Amino acid sequence: MNAPIIITADMGKTDQAWANGLRRAHFPAERNFVDAHITLFHHLPPSHLPEIKSRLAALVQDYPAPVAHLRDVMLLGKAVAFRVDSPELLGLREELADSFRGLLIPQDQAQPRLHITVQNKVEQATAKALHAHLLNSFRPRPLAISGLSAHYYRGGPWEHIGRWSFRG
Repeated sequence: MNAPIIITADMGKTDQAWANGLRRAHFPAERNFVDAHITLFHHLPPSHLPEIKSRLAALVQDYPAPVAHLRDVMLLGKAVAFRVDSPELLGLREELADSFRGLLIPQDQAQPRLHITVQNKVEQATAKALHAHLLNSFRPRPLAISGLSAHYYRGGPWEHIGRWSFRG
């Protein structure tokens, strides 16, 4: 396999269904290839798949699910997303980043802004309208994080590699 590997944090079933519903309603259908997700790493080398799988399995075995909250609605130019606040998830990501040192592209070396994208690559006016609509009814709330997943990125739909659930 020569496709890069993406690592995501998985949401609990109820939160996943909610986010997928928003994504189906607002993401351009011709570009909506994947479910709603929280990206932790955008591009890990596929040649390191055994190590990646091993590290993910060990990490979730050592820790319970991290506490996370949806904090606000973000307008990102031509995109709209929900900000995910989780110092615990960022700490776990940092642990993985340390173990993947030397493998990370510049984008993955930077501190991420955790988020769930529900609309992307639309006209700015369309994004602003959805942002205002979602902001009007948004209330910060807990977000369930259930595990970590790895996927091959192939330009369109992702190919699922595996999922690892947090202990407990």
